[in-house]
Amino acid sequence: MITKVLMPKLSEAMESGKVIKWLKREGEPVKGGDVIAEIETDKANVEIEAFGGGVLRKIIVPDGGQVPVGQLIGVIAEPADDIGSVVADAPKTPAAAPAAPAPAGALPAGETYRSASETTAVISMGAEPSRIQTVGQAVTAPPGGGRVKASPLAKKIAAQSGVDLRLLQGTGPGGRIVRRDVETVLAAAPAPPAPVMPLAPPAPPAAARPAFAVPPRPAVEFEDIPLTSMRAAIAKRMPLSKGPVPHFYVTSDVAMDRAWELRTELNALEGSPKVSVTDLVIRACALALRRLPAVNASFQGQAVRVYHRVHIGIAVALEGGLITPVLRDCDAKPLAQIAAESRDLAERARIGKLRVQELSGATFSISNLGMFDVEEFSAIINPPEGAILAVGSVLEKPVADGGQIRVGRRMKMTLSCDHRVIDGATGARFLQDVKRLLEEPLRLLV
Repeated sequence: MITKVLMPKLSEAMESGKVIKWLKREGEPVKGGDVIAEIETDKANVEIEAFGGGVLRKIIVPDGGQVPVGQLIGVIAEPADDIGSVVADAPKTPAAAPAAPAPAGALPAGETYRSASETTAVISMGAEPSRIQTVGQAVTAPPGGGRVKASPLAKKIAAQSGVDLRLLQGTGPGGRIVRRDVETVLAAAPAPPAPVMPLAPPAPPAAARPAFAVPPRPAVEFEDIPLTSMRAAIAKRMPLSKGPVPHFYVTSDVAMDRAWELRTELNALEGSPKVSVTDLVIRACALALRRLPAVNASFQGQAVRVYHRVHIGIAVALEGGLITPVLRDCDAKPLAQIAAESRDLAERARIGKLRVQELSGATFSISNLGMFDVEEFSAIINPPEGAILAVGSVLEKPVADGGQIRVGRRMKMTLSCDHRVIDGATGARFLQDVKRLLEEPLRLLV
């Protein structure tokens, strides 16, 4: 049986992919489910699994080659199978161009935006989405040059704890090292000696904030840093949004005193996930979108598509760009579950361990820059969504209350709307609902 290895389509916007590295060589035996190659897409690096077994008879696209989605990149077949016609029909792919020398003072290729291109997932070629799972790069190579088979979480815990995965015996599927294997080793390790506390605490530093250090000016006048696949995708998609999509904006100032108190009380509970301001906003938006589904919609050319499930994209800033992992069915999840899942999504986005199904499908997005002391901003809609909410910092301000001046917590939110989908009054009503839910936060616990 001949199995064609095709460049997979991993997102709606993906048009081409790059073969980073073949993990199997021509002539090597392959079983169904074996990881055979690593592919770079516009959002992530993914490892692809073989859908059929046999021998990797032909590599059509070598390491470094970039081809359109759906193009043949390799052939798996039995030794006796005739693959001549399959190979002959494959488009000719030019060899990967050698890397240009870096300018003086520039970082080595791939280093500048390394964390933005390290997102790794596994796609079973030809498999249903339910077969998609996450797997990371091997931390260390075991004796004999093989790959360490371990889950991303196991690798993360091992890296933080200094555990050598090569010495562990995996108990997961196919002998894969999983979280419990690493935790078992850590539990058996002797506890470190308790630190000796000084009789008196050290004096606090004179300045609470570090000095603002300015690095020396480089010797070169400028440097050209090649676009990563993520940055190239951002550069391509944003003009498609800001240009053709008629944006309009509505802003509201929210009293966050009661929401802040509720958050403090929830975070004081033992065993409960920590709740962030973003989590409160996600829950409020999810309920408001259920109440006003016209905002949970997108423009489809000759129709407006209204979604009846609420999938919210949460913007996460990475070193090399922005990624928006999707938290699904937010309207059907309690606040505690939203808090746990949103934290997990953000952490895995930063270490490059998102699953492919978590990278697309949002019906509405939220971007919070409050942690950067940004009071107010406007976000660009991520098409095909119809709206995005920009959230600023929660600030203490003097506010008028019943003829008296007091200190209150205030937060500004700006809703960017696609005017082809949402009218001004509809956007204002939605923002009014979100504001009301945040100012009466016990409704978020229902």
